Amino acid sequence: MQKRKLGNSNLEVSALGLGCMGMTSGYGSAADKQEMIALIRKAVELGVTFFDTAEAYGPYINEQLVGEALAPLKSRVVIATKFGFDIDLNTGERRNAVNSRPEHVKMVAEASLKRLGVDAIDLFYQHRVDPSVPIEDVAGAVKELIQEGKVKHFGLSEAGAQTIRRAHTVQPVTAVQSEYSLWWRGPESELLPTLEELGIGFVCFSPLGAGFLTGTIDQNTRFDKSDFRTMVPRFSPEAMKSNIALVDLVRDVAIRKGTTPAQIALAWLLVQKPWIVPIPGTTKLHRLEENLGAVKVQLTINDLEEINTAASRITLKGARLPESALKMTGL
Repeated sequence: MQKRKLGNSNLEVSALGLGCMGMTSGYGSAADKQEMIALIRKAVELGVTFFDTAEAYGPYINEQLVGEALAPLKSRVVIATKFGFDIDLNTGERRNAVNSRPEHVKMVAEASLKRLGVDAIDLFYQHRVDPSVPIEDVAGAVKELIQEGKVKHFGLSEAGAQTIRRAHTVQPVTAVQSEYSLWWRGPESELLPTLEELGIGFVCFSPLGAGFLTGTIDQNTRFDKSDFRTMVPRFSPEAMKSNIALVDLVRDVAIRKGTTPAQIALAWLLVQKPWIVPIPGTTKLHRLEENLGAVKVQLTINDLEEINTAASRITLKGARLPESALKMTGL
């Protein structure tokens, strides 16, 4: 597996990471725990060194799963987790609010360390910006955790350019995480130039458009009632009927290159910048192997021009997130 450094930091990770959220939440019922432990360990065997989790996934059970799965492999991997939602640390009740007060951030760090079974959190993201807490205070809290040896690197998720700049002056930001793919190219206008200027790495979640770019979903697909895509405007049957044109484009390129749509979508991301690291999630071994095969796909300049030109003619319908969730992002 190829390696990449996240920006100007010394944090080196596999070119493709593994997003673990869907193993316990988000896409319907939780998968079998032992099967997911086996999958995570197989990912390490295949060269993945970067794993993404969060206290909010579950809450808590995803961190516990990742911690147990990687317990014998801790020296070989980088684990990223997140703070920032208002979750009762005793009951696990998740309220519909954010909480990045410095004292809460530090309590979350202590709890995450225990669940993950590590001495230090490799990459600690603010999951969502808290408008009631100055980002300088949040960065200061993480800086103290770094000085105490409990955290190694600071990250931000779904933050806007100015928030990133302000945080970076207090504690250097190693990585910013946000959605990015052919399905959602919002970061290209302001976020990516800002990260390049500051020397910050970019971690892409939903690099396959929450499954849409794999070509396995269309307007006839029906999701489990607990699947977050039931609330996403872009996944309404009407929107998908229109948006399938993007999948057709990716599929055509894949057929010509002898690969799969998922591999083309991931390969396209990998060639955008050398400091971009996608973290596709899956609960299936064959999908894991398929995704990792994207690092071997070579897209030529002509391929990229064809994809970008054709994609520019497609008008995608529907927002990428529900309105309530969009209000919590800085993009």
